[in-house]
Amino acid sequence: MTTQDSSALRYPKGWFALTTVYSFTGLAILASIIFSLLLFLSIDDNPLMKWLFGGLAIIFELGKFYVWYEYGECKARRDLGRAFWSLLFYSVLAAISIGGSIGGINSATNTILSQQAHHERELARFDEQIASIERQIQLNEEAARKYIEMARISSGVSGLQQANTKLRLQQDELRQERDAKPVNEQSSMLGLMSSLADGVGMSISQVQFLLVCFLSVLLDVFGAFFVSLIGEENRFRRMWLWQQAREQAASAATPPEASRPEPEPAVVAQVRSVLESGELKCSKRSVALALSLSLEEVDRVFQHLLAQGVLGQGSNRHYHLRTEIN
Repeated sequence: MTTQDSSALRYPKGWFALTTVYSFTGLAILASIIFSLLLFLSIDDNPLMKWLFGGLAIIFELGKFYVWYEYGECKARRDLGRAFWSLLFYSVLAAISIGGSIGGINSATNTILSQQAHHERELARFDEQIASIERQIQLNEEAARKYIEMARISSGVSGLQQANTKLRLQQDELRQERDAKPVNEQSSMLGLMSSLADGVGMSISQVQFLLVCFLSVLLDVFGAFFVSLIGEENRFRRMWLWQQAREQAASAATPPEASRPEPEPAVVAQVRSVLESGELKCSKRSVALALSLSLEEVDRVFQHLLAQGVLGQGSNRHYHLRTEIN
């Protein structure tokens, strides 16, 4: 199928499709810039250096997507040399961008893991204190049994029982304080990493690294896909508008053909009668002279009779009656 045929089956995208494509592209570029900024801004704490590294991250991100757009333009023009260098330049910028995205996403997931670990450490501290009090209670009960065996109940057992009572009260207070701690709701990301770690038999840190790499590459591919879609749509729109302008110019340059008037039915019947009767030959000039008609009018009558099948026309373009060749 030719380009013209394919373009006849397709039209430029409407405002809704274009708005959707540009929105997704802008969001993908913005997310990529933010994650790169998280990495570049953490390089140095100096405010001036933060500004410089932040600007560098933005330049890299915007330049990366522009180079990818330029690669599509060069490929469409079949400029393979510039397309190769554009692709190479994009690969370098994409590697930097993916590294920045890995650092930014990894920082976010580390925050989730550190919050979870802090909550678990607090609960472990309460459990350790409760276990320590339980061990002290066990020691006091062991000492009380020895006092009973030595028949010194009045001198030692009562004091140990009072100490154990205080320890149990303290233990109950610790349990209440531990149970009053708000439940740390597991985030969706942490739940996903835990499920993947259990499923593939890897540690959460390994799963975290693989997941972060996957999300970073997916974000870059997502942005590049929509930039390519915009470039292809712009090229198609330019070609479509050019074809429309060319067709309009050709239509305006071609003069409309004047409609050929139909001959009078009476004239047609008269000419047909003299031809079929053999009074006149199938010659436009002889018919025009005999019936006092103009050559133009006779030509219209002959064309009409030719269309009706009354007359025929040979290779020498001379007319004849159909009955003459039977």
